[in-house]
Amino acid sequence: MPTLPVGRLSGRALDALVTAVRRTPARGLVAGLLRKELGIDALRELPSSMRGWLPFSHAPECARKSHGRSSLDLGVPERDGLPRSARELSQAYARGRTTPEEVARRALARARELSGRVPSLGPLSGYDDARARSAALESQARIANGSARSRLEGVPFTAKEELDIEGFPTRLGTSYRSHAPVAKDALSVARLRRAGAVLIGQTPMTEFGLSPLGGNPHRRMPRNPHDPTRLAGGSSTGAAVAVATGVAPLSLGADAGGSIRVPAAHTGVFGIKPTYGRIPTTGLGEPGVTSVVHLGPLATCSLDLAEFLQISAGADADDPASLAAPPFAPDELYQALGRGVRGLRIGVDRDEWADASPAIRRACNTALEALQADGALVVELETKLLKWAGPIGVLTVGLEALVGLAPVRKKHMDELGLDVQLALAGLESFGPEDYVDAQRLRSALRSELAEILANVDVLAFPTTAIGPLSVTDAEARFGFIDPPGLKATCRYAFLANLSGLPAASAPVGSDDDGMPVGLQIIGDAWDEACVLQVLAALERSGAAKARAPGMVLDLLG
Repeated sequence: MPTLPVGRLSGRALDALVTAVRRTPARGLVAGLLRKELGIDALRELPSSMRGWLPFSHAPECARKSHGRSSLDLGVPERDGLPRSARELSQAYARGRTTPEEVARRALARARELSGRVPSLGPLSGYDDARARSAALESQARIANGSARSRLEGVPFTAKEELDIEGFPTRLGTSYRSHAPVAKDALSVARLRRAGAVLIGQTPMTEFGLSPLGGNPHRRMPRNPHDPTRLAGGSSTGAAVAVATGVAPLSLGADAGGSIRVPAAHTGVFGIKPTYGRIPTTGLGEPGVTSVVHLGPLATCSLDLAEFLQISAGADADDPASLAAPPFAPDELYQALGRGVRGLRIGVDRDEWADASPAIRRACNTALEALQADGALVVELETKLLKWAGPIGVLTVGLEALVGLAPVRKKHMDELGLDVQLALAGLESFGPEDYVDAQRLRSALRSELAEILANVDVLAFPTTAIGPLSVTDAEARFGFIDPPGLKATCRYAFLANLSGLPAASAPVGSDDDGMPVGLQIIGDAWDEACVLQVLAALERSGAAKARAPGMVLDLLG
């Protein structure tokens, strides 16, 4: 029987495959092979007992009525070093060591310098010099007269090109979308600005966010700052590189299948996808395309994640999913960072972990041992549907995107990257029964997770099964596909998106090649506090720390 090429495909071979799928009778054959290799056909063979009702809502299932926990009052984990955190900048402002205007100027200059490297490490696709300087000067004045709006006053941040930013086009990693600037910020961007944070620019992403690897032939994408021969992960690629290189302590990203957590893990920083609806998606470039997209931050530490979420969360009438979100109490997340993990129950399915590389498992196990030393309890689990989250996620995200991007396929298919053309053309051969069946399996998966999280506080998985992939200059320029790499990179990502549960990645060491490793923590619905509690404990023990690459910027000068 014919088989798809094993491993990576680029150049003329990829072009020929895309032509065959789009324009010849081979389309059906290739689609059938894709179904087999992605595990789609195996889903259809699962017994009916593993399926639930069709979901009537995508609101996350909450396993517990209350998430209140006692606190050891350990305080916020201390952090000093590179890349700089928002707290370090705030303390430096208060002491007169530097100013928001000086920091913004250094950040923008460094971003340009990194962009000039070959291969590029530039995290920005657009620079907001004039407005950043103006906002920074306003922050300076507020700090000077004691009227800082928040703990992020004067702190630089970036935002992904998937979100509206006043004065910038919202192009979602494409080549064809309009270059016309939008007139209004996305709500999440506006909330951060109102809190005094200083937007310095826009970050590039993979095309439509459909790849977690970090390549996009339409952009001069930044490589991995820890090894420029490797990719940085995606789709929030520039966002992760901005934090890892020290250009900004905070970046606003989006996650529909690991797009915050994967690049966070691959570049050695922290990232969190909060509960579905926690941060309104008002101002998203393609609203309503999928039922799994979440907004969230990448940052240097758990405190920065907490500050970001506390400011940007809150219901908005223009995003129905956000209306279910309970409001955070004042300083709720800040206080959670000091709880410690004594008595906390961490669920682990060792069969699931087995798909990760030995080096990744070792680093993640070392982090778990640090949590156990601080009093956490590791509970061994046996799960049924968790291993099927990958193919369920591919069907859910893929078919929702296929329908949502119908106008794009009609008018601009030839202008898309070859990898995206291949994905969309292959998905065109799938039927409505694939999507409906995937949603029934998704429903049962969500129920299984709720049952598990009624008995444990969080779940722990590796963030990815492999480290960041290598890439040649030609592959970066013209595009490529790598089905095995894609599958392993997303191995543990879809579970939290399908369920809408909060999930974070913490940098917990290195693999055998010296590349960063991420440990993923998944919590109950609306319980970001517990997830951050675990991240803070990892930091406090020294088991997790943002990794500084050799070219990291010291924003303090």
